[in-house]
Amino acid sequence: MPVKKAKGEMMTKGLTQAEADQRLEEFGPNSLAVVEDRSVLRIIFGTLKEPMFLFMLSAAALYLMVGDLAEGAFLVLAASVSMGLVVFQDARSERALHALRDLAAPHAHVIRDGQTRLLPADQLVPGDLIIPNPGERFPADADLISDHLLMMDEAVLTGESAPASKALGQDVSLFAGSLVVSGEGLAVVTQTGGNTQIGMIGTALSGEIEQTPLQVSTGRLVIWLSLGALVVCLAIVAAYGLLRGDWLAGGLAGLTAAIALLPEEFPLVLAVFLAMGSQRLAQHHVLVRRAAVVETLGAITLLCVDKTGTLTQNQMRVDRVWSLDETNHAEVLQVGTLASAVHPIDPMDKAIHAAAKARTSGAIELKDFALKSVSPLAPQRLAVIQNWQHKGQRIWATKGAPEAVLHLCHDLPAEARARIEAELEAMASSGLRVLACAQARTDTKTDLKIEDVAFEFVGLLGFIDPLREDVPAALAEARQAGIQIAMITGDLTATALAIAKAAGLDTGAGVLTGQEIEDLSPEALQARLADVRIFARVRPEAKLKLILAFQALGHVVAMTGDGVNDAPALEASHVGIAMGQRGTDVAREAADLVLLDDSFASIISGVRLGRRIFANLRKALGYVLAIHIPIAGLALLPILLGLPPMLFPMHIVVMELMIDPISSLVFEAEPSEASAMVQPPRALSEPLFGLSQMAWAGFQGLVLLGGVLGLYLWVIDTGIPETTARSIGYVCLVTGNVTLALVDGYEPSISPFDRRHRLLWIVALLVSSTLAAILYVPWLAKIFKMAPLGGADLGLALGVAFLAGGWSVVVRFFAKGPIRQSTT
Repeated sequence: MPVKKAKGEMMTKGLTQAEADQRLEEFGPNSLAVVEDRSVLRIIFGTLKEPMFLFMLSAAALYLMVGDLAEGAFLVLAASVSMGLVVFQDARSERALHALRDLAAPHAHVIRDGQTRLLPADQLVPGDLIIPNPGERFPADADLISDHLLMMDEAVLTGESAPASKALGQDVSLFAGSLVVSGEGLAVVTQTGGNTQIGMIGTALSGEIEQTPLQVSTGRLVIWLSLGALVVCLAIVAAYGLLRGDWLAGGLAGLTAAIALLPEEFPLVLAVFLAMGSQRLAQHHVLVRRAAVVETLGAITLLCVDKTGTLTQNQMRVDRVWSLDETNHAEVLQVGTLASAVHPIDPMDKAIHAAAKARTSGAIELKDFALKSVSPLAPQRLAVIQNWQHKGQRIWATKGAPEAVLHLCHDLPAEARARIEAELEAMASSGLRVLACAQARTDTKTDLKIEDVAFEFVGLLGFIDPLREDVPAALAEARQAGIQIAMITGDLTATALAIAKAAGLDTGAGVLTGQEIEDLSPEALQARLADVRIFARVRPEAKLKLILAFQALGHVVAMTGDGVNDAPALEASHVGIAMGQRGTDVAREAADLVLLDDSFASIISGVRLGRRIFANLRKALGYVLAIHIPIAGLALLPILLGLPPMLFPMHIVVMELMIDPISSLVFEAEPSEASAMVQPPRALSEPLFGLSQMAWAGFQGLVLLGGVLGLYLWVIDTGIPETTARSIGYVCLVTGNVTLALVDGYEPSISPFDRRHRLLWIVALLVSSTLAAILYVPWLAKIFKMAPLGGADLGLALGVAFLAGGWSVVVRFFAKGPIRQSTT
């Protein structure tokens, strides 16, 4: 749509917020087709396909066929309640995933009301002014309106791999979905949402969080167990029918066994833990892009982190200005301003603009200058060069790495170079980040290449970027957790050492430079990495070589990155961490995690939470396996022994209603263990739920099965009524179930009555109330084929339950072997 404001006003002010709100209402949000959230109805239909519910409904139908309306109706009601619980947990997970997609949504730098703002891309409207940044995906269709050169990768639209140049007088059209390769500028939005070129093609990123390998393997396990349960069900039906002639009783017994054999909680527990765990991480400023990374967080042995913005505050301030004559500071700041972005986004550009405005009375007015070209940072030249036209002259202004700028100053005397290098060393040793500035003035009629321009050295700018206050404590916690820290920076060696010492990093082995990394063979580099942890003057391309060398030494590596060139290293590392505030879209797409506040302390919080999620998930899966052993055994063994069945379908359904919330909601909310961050990282090859965990869970389940079955056999043998014996056995089983949950969630350093365990105690209270109702409400007791228990019988059942379900708490309290490891 046409922009009604004059170009000059538009380039400085942009739309007002009121205008933007009106256009947003008129044109709608700037978004393409998004992932369709699963509705409650879709979740219900998906749940109905689960084998567990099919078996439950089949049992209900059998009860109704034989005329037992009460039991049939109860099973239908129980199935509905169980489905409601599953739907609630699934919907909760869906809301968590939706919230994560909102956090992961792209943003854009927009000028509104004369101020540069970072806004969600879906809030853009036609007429908005946006500032492209290298490494970002362009958020809408727009036209370039400033005298800048942009290089755009339009492969997503055209399939062409070579970047296309965009400049006034040539091609000014910029398209949504294309990647800003280099340059800067100002663009006005022309089309948004479905009206963009990519919107009309119908291409959209899904943003779905994929299933982890553990979820896939668990899904296969449940399918095989379902088939096995079906075979067992049919075998019992056939045995009953052929041997006893009672096909209906056989059907009920078979369905009971099938329901008992199915650990259908496994996929539900995994889905809830991964979704809710990802949401918990997001609350600690760590956004999970790939759910599988939750399984890796606890195994990290080495963190490779950028200095700027991660260990430091990324709030640059010009602390020192130096020139060769040591007096002409204003000229240094003016040249620095001409070599910076007109609308600064980079913290150093912002600092230069602020210093020029505060320290010089005659600060230059950029509106009087016409920008003719921009040569951005490049691997072969770590300096920015901007060419301006002003009062009949061409002004070339450059700022960048001192060695790059000095290389451009061909005629610099040796004495002046020595003075510059001495001052540079002094600034760097003080922990300042240093940029050099130079300029050249040429005739407008002369068309020169950069190599032919005679730059004159102007001065040095020293920036201070204070250490984040929480870094020393976070570093100490990382060391305690057995995680080594490597600091990577593009700064000078002296600057890197000064910051590393202030942060508390080990600098005893010295510094390895980026050039040394590139020159060393892989074997020689691995030898140096045995002790060196500080890396200076590192280009993004060298990070990949570092990561591969650390991995060859056996480290599980997490790496932070923010630039386009960081993407290969982020993908190669075990856990790639992109910066959310200053990171490019390319880096975020390559990463597993996005650090929303760019803080090192948030990484350590993420590791701590990752270990908690892993430990609690392991506890939950162990509990599910352990409790299914006595359920399945008590459904099958009395029948095989020719005794009255102890469990009917409604008994198991009620048990399932207890297991689901305990194993998913309760264990997920359990606090971290005190030892979580004082133990070394687990081995990456160690499975979440391996043979040792299965063996321990199986042993716990067998002990509980032995206790309950032995009690049931004994009371049956005494000649008491079947309903009373069933009541004693069921009370013992349910109480043992809850006791086992308390034991598996027990941490010696945390009191069982700590408020952080409140969910578990709430579930225990609800279970006790349900059990009491089943025993002592006559019509419920009749449905469940039970009888009220006296004090002696109740005490006997509870005593056996506490022993059979809680014996392992003594072992857990004293042992530091397999049991302790099973909860880390």
